[in-house]
Amino acid sequence: MNVKKIVVAYSGGLDTSVILGWLKEKTGAEVVAFCADIGQGEELKGLHKKAKQTGASAVYIDDLQEEFARDFIYPMLHAGAIYEGQYFLGTSIARPLIAKRMVEIARAEGADAIAHGATGKGNDQVRFELTAAALAPELQVIAPWRLDDFRAEFPGRAEMIAWCEAHNIPVQASAKKPYSTDRNLLHISFEAGILEDPWFDAFAPANKDMFKLSVSPEDAPDKAELVTLDYERGHCVAVNGKALSPLAVMKKLNTLGGKHGVGRVDMVENRFVGMKSRGVYETPGGAILHFAHRQMESLTMDREVMHLRDSLIPKYAALVYNGFWFAPEREALQALVTESQKNVTGTVRVRLYKGGIYAAGRKSAVSLYNPHIATMEADPTKAYNQNDATGFIALNALRLKVGTRVHGAK
Repeated sequence: MNVKKIVVAYSGGLDTSVILGWLKEKTGAEVVAFCADIGQGEELKGLHKKAKQTGASAVYIDDLQEEFARDFIYPMLHAGAIYEGQYFLGTSIARPLIAKRMVEIARAEGADAIAHGATGKGNDQVRFELTAAALAPELQVIAPWRLDDFRAEFPGRAEMIAWCEAHNIPVQASAKKPYSTDRNLLHISFEAGILEDPWFDAFAPANKDMFKLSVSPEDAPDKAELVTLDYERGHCVAVNGKALSPLAVMKKLNTLGGKHGVGRVDMVENRFVGMKSRGVYETPGGAILHFAHRQMESLTMDREVMHLRDSLIPKYAALVYNGFWFAPEREALQALVTESQKNVTGTVRVRLYKGGIYAAGRKSAVSLYNPHIATMEADPTKAYNQNDATGFIALNALRLKVGTRVHGAK
């Protein structure tokens, strides 16, 4: 590796501490540490000092939570994006933001490379590197876990701990968790370890201590809670009548959703690299926003616009999951999505109860729902003549009749 300065994605944990020190030792390059605060709730105190002791020449600890909510989570929510019908894309949507900031720091520092600690089997390596390719193709990307020399030197945690001790790198060695986690403002994920058995019941009472953002539905309050969400052009701008920023909306709904045990998902998903993996997720606030947003759209969005946008949800979700956030096709889809949201304005009321989210009312000054037209009683507007349905059905039935006459009845 012929590099002079490297920006390393750094958390202060064992893996990234070793990566930072190892890269400095092996390449002789100057190393800059970067940690993104995206709502992971981890203790950042002392991280600057630890990175310096590990060998970093400079340390960036950036609070990106507001940008994350405003420029990444909200646009994705507008698209109604859920991967494979279940996953709210919490980890997926965070990676392009982290990589974007790494590129910005690399340019500010005059670095010629960035490095990450993602493994060679997962999706994150793709997300980090596709973002870098789209934003800064001149930068070299170093993925230590894909280097034979690195894996040979560190086949396990014991070797990594020993290396840190020999190099006076301050890490707190602990027993390996029975699963791995990733947390941010949108969700927390659990995978690997005991969760690699798809028959293992993650939601069993014996495993309730695993969860961090939500109580189990069984332990949720016995009384339902009503929550109102105000929307303007697809953006949730207020909760229970109080105006909030996107970040504050996420925090508020995470608290409310977690209290009632909503947003838990256990699924086997298809990774971009080709294998299936099992993931367990908590997305309390995101689940509420997805549900409420759809309710608002149902009242205010034109049918054909909705159906067109909905037909693109699998594609949009796959682009986010696979790391193509900064690809031209995602940006083109986003333009359509943004246009679709121009009339998504009004108020939604939802009921939270023991893991469930239920519609409890919707209203809008630009509602397309007209009770006088929809009524089963006489239509005072005379906008709809029921006799017209005869010809409508006849025209739509024509091809079916012709087909049956040609090919015979089924």
